[in-house]
Amino acid sequence: MFGKKYQEMLTLNEAMSTRMTVVPSTEYLHTVNDEGRHCTVCLLERKYVCGRFQVDELPCPHAWAKLKSKFLMLEDYCSDYYKPNSVVMTYNVPVYSIPDRNEWNIPAHIAKEVILLPKWKRPPGRPKKKRDKLFSELLQPKNQHSCSICGQGEHIRERVEMLHVELS
Repeated sequence: MFGKKYQEMLTLNEAMSTRMTVVPSTEYLHTVNDEGRHCTVCLLERKYVCGRFQVDELPCPHAWAKLKSKFLMLEDYCSDYYKPNSVVMTYNVPVYSIPDRNEWNIPAHIAKEVILLPKWKRPPGRPKKKRDKLFSELLQPKNQHSCSICGQGEHIRERVEMLHVELS
């Protein structure tokens, strides 16, 4: 009924839906419990809180749980774009190649236009980062080393460790 890729997606969604329970709120609105998480499913508008149907237009695991609980047909809740007839109809329209450049019909006002090169050329390499620094970063002197143990700038960690070894 669907392509291999989409059939696999539906099978995976069905497998994930087995651990979910459905609690009806109204005739069309249901809450699906998924291990402590609650998702609202509205079959009338085909909207699910998780948002996967709006993107994929295939029933997500939450919708699968609802469809199985009501014994509804899966095909009615999948987009027609995934069905083989739609794919065949896509390629049913003929595609014409571009005619030879001599046969182009270009209006005079467009033919007169002169297209210039860009005024600047992008330099080679990765672009530099342009990050706005915080005010506190601007106040700090550059290349000031500080101790990784106490955070003071008067000494570095190695000296503190050497003192600790000498004292022991």
